[in-house]
Amino acid sequence: MKRLFLIAAILLSVGTLSAQNYIIVNSEKIFKSLDSYNTAISELDSLAKQYQTQVDERFAEVEKLYNGYMAQRSSLNESMRESLEEMILSKEKEAQTFQESLFGQEGTLMKTRVERIQPIQKQVFAAIEAYAREAGADAVIDSSNNPTLLYNNPAIERTQQVIDLLKQQITTSNN
Repeated sequence: MKRLFLIAAILLSVGTLSAQNYIIVNSEKIFKSLDSYNTAISELDSLAKQYQTQVDERFAEVEKLYNGYMAQRSSLNESMRESLEEMILSKEKEAQTFQESLFGQEGTLMKTRVERIQPIQKQVFAAIEAYAREAGADAVIDSSNNPTLLYNNPAIERTQQVIDLLKQQITTSNN
């Protein structure tokens, strides 16, 4: 039964797409053609490495405390063991919180990524939309990282045309 629905859905989508004028673009290729995008990605990668070094230092400190504790554990009384264990767990939690503050969904790196990449994305998507309207396309299919796009005819691939339009827009806005 599930296969029947899947086949019906595929046939309907293929029938719908064949009745429409559509173009295919590779958004990844478009993004990589922009110096501003490549610069932003390089800066974000560098920032991520710096943050990872800071996180690694904090976890190395926790590991050092733990190893020291394990070496002395047998010679410590119960209250000292509990005190050190609590301190180590607290330091580990601080390191995890710090890591989350940098790399989490609401972390510094994500906020910086949105701040740097979102304006470029808006510009690229606006150029794709402008080209699609100009070409009279009803739909745009992105071929980058699309596991369901099994084949596309190079005659309907419009990535380079979008790149040219985008670069023309950038040149015009810079003048």
